[in-house]
Amino acid sequence: MIIRFLVSALSLGLATWVLDGIWLDVTDRPADAVLTILIVAAIFGLVNALVKPLFVFVTSPLLLITLGLFLLVINAALLMLTSWVCAQIGVGWGVTGFWSAFWGAVIVSVVSFILNSFVGNRGERHT
Repeated sequence: MIIRFLVSALSLGLATWVLDGIWLDVTDRPADAVLTILIVAAIFGLVNALVKPLFVFVTSPLLLITLGLFLLVINAALLMLTSWVCAQIGVGWGVTGFWSAFWGAVIVSVVSFILNSFVGNRGERHT
């Protein structure tokens, strides 16, 4: 579980670093940036666990019609919701618009998929 959390934090950090529309407001100390990304990853994990099932259920006809591609729009909305929560609690991380959130969702999904493929399934031991 901790490894998957760190994978999520790494993918969010990469999206923040690559895209201009996703920003991180910290001092010059790298430790502050890492701590902020870890907080954002925790918030994103909570948003995914609590809100995403509702979004998926409500938009299930669109998911079926688009063969699951609408999940990228849902993930973009979840990134924007995470940005809003961060703004409410004073965490210096944000997303400036839908397209930044969309491409951020693409990056987070691809990087998470690649890194999680090395981790394996829950409860499975790699030897």
